[in-house]
Amino acid sequence: MGTVVSDRMAKTRVVVITRFKKHPKYLKYYKVTRRFKAHDEANEYRIGDKVWIEETRPLSKEKRWNIVGKVEEKKGLAGASS
Repeated sequence: MGTVVSDRMAKTRVVVITRFKKHPKYLKYYKVTRRFKAHDEANEYRIGDKVWIEETRPLSKEKRWNIVGKVEEKKGLAGASS
């Protein structure tokens, strides 16, 4: 699961996946970010969309991922103050 950060290319989206990694000596967590070029046949995903990607055969020099679908977020929970 990642976030679309670029939609400038035709049928290709750049998806960023961020995770936390623990330093072996200092035991501190730090952020590691990877960028994947993923195939989007219908050009339907835009910047900021959270999407699922899956590995596929090589489609071009750097593109080896396919966008499966959008992550559905639960509505009504964010911003609800009681």
